[in-house]
Amino acid sequence: GLIPIICMGENESAYEQGRTKAILDAQTRGSLPEELKGQPITIAYEPIWAIGTGKTARTDEIVETHAHIRRTVQAIFGASVKLRILYGGSVKPSNAREILHADGVDGVLVGGASLKASDFLAIIAGCNAA
Repeated sequence: GLIPIICMGENESAYEQGRTKAILDAQTRGSLPEELKGQPITIAYEPIWAIGTGKTARTDEIVETHAHIRRTVQAIFGASVKLRILYGGSVKPSNAREILHADGVDGVLVGGASLKASDFLAIIAGCNAA
């Protein structure tokens, strides 16, 4: 019953060089064995440069990156793959709602903000707001 979350993301140098998609292609193809075909897959896009830094990818970058990951996974397993893509990388009360409502974002992977109850509760409240 264990559902793994495959975490992937590029470092700051790759991001600045515009190599995000190439890095994610390699990570996606290297992380999805054939045995996962027909199984639900959960991927978290966590740009390394954003983890714990307070930096967050722009919403348009998140949408574009999630769409790219989705296309890559569908190319491997077919369009009927059961796929969830989460965003992680400095998710906090001030940005969680916007990220969660972005196209192609199926959830967030909260790191450091989950360690402070008031921040985590604020993220939950913001995500549940209409």
